[in-house]
Amino acid sequence: MGTTGPVLQLDDNVRATLDATGLVTAKPAVGPVPGQIAGTSRYWELVPSGLVGAVQIDDLLVEVRPKDKVPIAQLLFLLGYAHDPGFRPENVDATETADLWSVFGETLARLAERATQRGVLQGYVTLEETLRTVRGRIRMSDQLTQRPGQSFPIEVTHDDFTIDIVENRILRAAARRMLAVPRLPADIRRRLMHLDHRLADVAVLTNTRHSPSWTPGRMNQKYLPALRIAEIILRNMVAETAPGRFSVASFAVDMARVFEDFTTTALTEALHRYPGRTTAQYSCHLDGPRTDGAPRIVMRPDILHHIEDRPALIFDAKYKAATTGGSYANADYYQMLAYSTVLGCIPAWLLYAGPGLPRSRKVIGATIVITEYPIDIGRPPRELLASFDALAESAMAMMKQADSSDG
Repeated sequence: MGTTGPVLQLDDNVRATLDATGLVTAKPAVGPVPGQIAGTSRYWELVPSGLVGAVQIDDLLVEVRPKDKVPIAQLLFLLGYAHDPGFRPENVDATETADLWSVFGETLARLAERATQRGVLQGYVTLEETLRTVRGRIRMSDQLTQRPGQSFPIEVTHDDFTIDIVENRILRAAARRMLAVPRLPADIRRRLMHLDHRLADVAVLTNTRHSPSWTPGRMNQKYLPALRIAEIILRNMVAETAPGRFSVASFAVDMARVFEDFTTTALTEALHRYPGRTTAQYSCHLDGPRTDGAPRIVMRPDILHHIEDRPALIFDAKYKAATTGGSYANADYYQMLAYSTVLGCIPAWLLYAGPGLPRSRKVIGATIVITEYPIDIGRPPRELLASFDALAESAMAMMKQADSSDG
């Protein structure tokens, strides 16, 4: 979908539900619509709002795909890797023609099956219970407060080895969220129902807006890919019954934020093999200290690489397309000029989402070089990650060249 979209006949409840997802805006259709009745408020044009994702309302499916024909499976990889570099390309395996729900549901089912193929993960949890026999430690203060003078029952605290742990609660919550999607393919629904049945003794999360915290480690290593997918589903997806008594599921993300987060993670990983440290969202000021009490101008470049505690390279991610002539907005260069000037006239890199070739521009009257570097996020995951290795190598080579010129 571009700046305009299809025109559909919708009742008020469906239209309001579409608007509420934030994925599209339903505007009254203007002018005659071929093959349809014009001039009635029941016909609406669906216009993208800038997010990407999908909305399923009973039989109605509305999808907004990323630019450059990035497949849904690739979007899932970008989301997963951005939150955990351990999320590997082989964790996502789906055809480019599959819809978002099929990709997400199949991936969750497959990774959860792989995680639990040798049994459901168990762990120790601390329970506070009222029992008729002593188990673990007696909570004396609670016993005296709640049952003064009574020997039974007993207030105790004990550890229990169980499958009702955080990791399984997250998996079950995600499976149930996916099962609420209308018209989910039958084979995927069957696999998710089997997962839910295996986790029947696991408590159902009542608040999944913020999934409970957990710590990656040796014991849950095989669960990590499945947990990352589950958290993406719980964080970005809604499945419920709308006021019109129809089932609705929606998933919407801001691709600009996805690209920025993925680029930050991938480039940080690529720079690990070189000396120095990499900082995301580095905070600095454009102007110096003020005496009049007015606030200073804060700048936050996406990525800054230090070597020996000195700023050495600066990067900023932009999810925007080039013009037909292959150029980008002048404001992007002014922004990088300000960053580089404040941080010591270091090489600056503008990272754009899309195909193309790198191009460097030397600023007149300064030693600053600003390089446009396209990142084709439509490439296969392994090739995409390799492109960040190439970017890191080029950036380090340019930095060394700039240092030798200054010397």
